[in-house]
Amino acid sequence: MNLRERLTRAGTPDGLFLADRSGRRLLRDTIDAPGRADIAEQLAGRSVLVATGGQMAAALAMIALDGLVRRMVLAPPGMSTEQVPGVVAAAEIDLCVTDAGCPFRAALEGLPCIEAADAALAAPPDVLQPTEWVLTTSGTTGAPKLVAHTLEGLAGGINTAAAPDPGTVWSTFYDIRRYGGLQVFLRAVLGPSPLVLSDPDEPVREFILRAAAAGVSHILGTPSHWRLAMMSTALPHLSARYVRLSGEIADQTILDLLRGAFPEARIAHAYASTEGGVGFTVEDGREGFPAGLVGTRTGIEIVVRDDTLHIRSNRTGRRYLGEGAAPLADAEAFVDTGDLVERRNDRFFFLGRRSGMINVGGAKVQPEEVETVINGHPRVSMSRVRARPNPILGAVVEAEIVLRSDAADEADPAALKSAIIAHCRPHLAKHKVPVSVKFVPDLPLTAGGKLLRRAP
Repeated sequence: MNLRERLTRAGTPDGLFLADRSGRRLLRDTIDAPGRADIAEQLAGRSVLVATGGQMAAALAMIALDGLVRRMVLAPPGMSTEQVPGVVAAAEIDLCVTDAGCPFRAALEGLPCIEAADAALAAPPDVLQPTEWVLTTSGTTGAPKLVAHTLEGLAGGINTAAAPDPGTVWSTFYDIRRYGGLQVFLRAVLGPSPLVLSDPDEPVREFILRAAAAGVSHILGTPSHWRLAMMSTALPHLSARYVRLSGEIADQTILDLLRGAFPEARIAHAYASTEGGVGFTVEDGREGFPAGLVGTRTGIEIVVRDDTLHIRSNRTGRRYLGEGAAPLADAEAFVDTGDLVERRNDRFFFLGRRSGMINVGGAKVQPEEVETVINGHPRVSMSRVRARPNPILGAVVEAEIVLRSDAADEADPAALKSAIIAHCRPHLAKHKVPVSVKFVPDLPLTAGGKLLRRAP
């Protein structure tokens, strides 16, 4: 059963909508619109790149294309013109669904294209074919990897049997063309429930106010998204019943801040990745996750090997696309997530990415571990830890810090820097303590809402 059929069987309530900055689109209008057989004929069985400027056009195209095309590659925001030829070749793209807002439309020259507005009107197929959903990894450099999924795998962590709570309206800081955002899109469509889409050019304050005006009750983002939201005076306008974090380590500080901002809401942090799918969700208000989640549960198995999480389930990606692509899983079908963990008593705690370690004279430092400690200082809003070259040790630890609004006009910045470093010493080994601190007005995020680690 494809997305369109699922919406049709759910009855497509009159109040079911998608909303962006330009307005609302009732999904009943999309489902009930006469289908165009000529458009469906052009799309049927093709390997399609969905390359639109905004999320609304992509969302409507996804509903129309699922079950009609053999492969659907979602071009995320931030994909560069230079990356397009590699993606087209690796995914064997033979048609593009696009619009005037696509930032790299010139790179699609020579490729057959259909306007996204027309593709959304394609008649449903007489016979459904399995559509391979392809997402890009969110790496900040080089060519992105293309991860192939099935709709069943993508929806594997969604309870489609339970009806949504009355008044549920979903939203997310994520873009729905990335894994985290696509999860929210599918939750809304399969619920079904309305969905309010974000916009990368929209100030955080305006997005929060727009979400509040639309009655958003369930909202997701990365910890970095939420740290930015906590800085906004608009946040009290949002009456969320469900707040969820994923994509980065959720430390105790951000969990406690969200509990204070939304005292009646369910606060959850989820572990998920483009390759590994949804692993688990934690709702006990504590950072890390219970050791009992390691092992075998219904449909999923998690193991720790060499301090790294490995996942095997029907929710993981199926394979990487492209000639010579490395296997996505090992011989036992486990996906190596690359995320390091440490067990302390009955709980595991995330340390950071294996690939992101700083080498300080042969001793390893996980930037995320240091950031967790720094973020616990009462004057700190968010931080980024990086390596600074050192002629003796090779590298030392340096921290960039965004202060809370009530500390931004600190009379003695040098004293505050010393206080933050002193705050770190009891919690970190000597080589992990920052040797220098810089106060900055903001920190750059990737298009996926994570701290940009490799920025200059």
